[in-house]
Amino acid sequence: MFVCFQIRCGWLLALAGLCVSLGGTAAGDDFVRQMQIDAVAKGQAAWGHWGINPDRYSSHRTHSNRLIPVYTFGAKLTDYTGTNSAYRDPKLIERLYGQLPASTLNPTAAYCDQTDIYYLQRAALEAGKKYIVLIVFDGLDWDTTRAAAIYSSGKVGYDSERGNGLHFLDYQLAPTDFGYFVTSPHNDGTKVDVNGQVVTNVGGKRGGGYDARLGGATPWSAPSDAGYLLGQSLPGSTAHPYTDSASSATSLTCGIKTYNDAINVDYRGRQFKSIAHLAQQKGYRVGTVTSVPLSHATPAAAYAHNVWRSDYQDIARDMLGLRSVSHKETPQAGLDVVIGTGWGAKRKEDSEQGTNFVPGNPFLAEADMAAADVGQGGKYRVVQRQADVDGAAALAKSANEAAAKGERLLGFFGTAAEHLPYATADGGYEPAPSIGAAAEQYSDADLKENPRLKDMAAAALTVLSAGDKPFWLMIEAGDVDWACHANNIDNAIGAIRSGDDAFRTVAQWLEKRNAWKDAVVIVTADHGHYFVLRDPKAFTGR
Repeated sequence: MFVCFQIRCGWLLALAGLCVSLGGTAAGDDFVRQMQIDAVAKGQAAWGHWGINPDRYSSHRTHSNRLIPVYTFGAKLTDYTGTNSAYRDPKLIERLYGQLPASTLNPTAAYCDQTDIYYLQRAALEAGKKYIVLIVFDGLDWDTTRAAAIYSSGKVGYDSERGNGLHFLDYQLAPTDFGYFVTSPHNDGTKVDVNGQVVTNVGGKRGGGYDARLGGATPWSAPSDAGYLLGQSLPGSTAHPYTDSASSATSLTCGIKTYNDAINVDYRGRQFKSIAHLAQQKGYRVGTVTSVPLSHATPAAAYAHNVWRSDYQDIARDMLGLRSVSHKETPQAGLDVVIGTGWGAKRKEDSEQGTNFVPGNPFLAEADMAAADVGQGGKYRVVQRQADVDGAAALAKSANEAAAKGERLLGFFGTAAEHLPYATADGGYEPAPSIGAAAEQYSDADLKENPRLKDMAAAALTVLSAGDKPFWLMIEAGDVDWACHANNIDNAIGAIRSGDDAFRTVAQWLEKRNAWKDAVVIVTADHGHYFVLRDPKAFTGR
């Protein structure tokens, strides 16, 4: 159901935020860290677990087939949900998967498909919306969102539907809608030749689909076959593979189903234009911001083409408008803003990247950064982590200079962990141990010399909007996924709250300009994990 609020007084939201801050999770209250420490030490937790075994805190450390929530601002989902769901129509399902997968047709489906998020953005572009922002919380699903919302609000506010307790859940200054979608890939098990950029076994090993009878008809439904959500199933039942970030991000930006590990190519390896390409052709500026390496799968799918997600250097070349293995003769135009991490990483070899891998930084070759630098004849004002330099201030300064001079912006930051420092549940920077790994530790320099995700978002808005230009922007809270892979609920909640702060930055930017009428903002995830919240009250700290 489409909900349109017409509250015009920003002070109401400020008051709501104050009320939250006075709840059970005041700054400095770090009980979630202790919950994670105890769960790792004991191997179990009464309040929740990862995977299908309630007696083990951690029994699954990768993705799942759960339905994923989507929250829209300035756009409706009704063209894709309810009676308009593609999963009610066998022809539309065949168009998605190239066949009619087993047990996937559902005459009562309320959910849409992940590819519909592309069409939602395309509709905004065709309608002439000036500002289109896609915010992707990589790896976030409904249970983890709920845990973060309960912690942030200090109360158990919901047990189904959209909920409340985070800024993007509560936001009321723009027309907003809520739904959920299927993330299943076209197939899993496709093999490729990264040097030749070709698929070598079209169709892979197992085709995608979604069986709501097994996995659940909503994100909050208890599955009838818990193993199904892990790509497994009971004997004689359907089993569909779960997606990876490359396939799912390609669905969000290109509107196609493809194989796991693909970046903006279909299951045969054919290149497709992303929504950023279409926007750029219409005169929009386009950009990506991420808390993880700048050429990782989700930001890569904003613009690059590659048959293999791990070919990071070539993906970065596509993003920066340089010749790559996918565009050898004529490079792409390049994004106007690229901000992410990976700074300081070094590898002598990387077989995943093909024969043209250049030893050094695996995510952005030093020679390519130099070629992009406006100081050396390139198009980008480059700002990177520097010793004893405030990262947020340096990024903002470079963004202002780039905007004033009509330049592009490349921001390169990070830590030894290759992502931004985790601001954990309490907003501090003292993570708890993960499964099989010690707690990450950050130096004073790590914290000073790196911006936060919200700082990256603000810098992107400055550059993309210069001269009153329209823009398309992807913001990825990528470390949500890293925290969930590590089965670390403290890091996960912190990363979610950092992404929520980035949404707040975008919303406030639009409010200041009275620009919501010209904007569409979509908040969602590319896939989920498998955190099961058993005792919601535990996250209130009471």
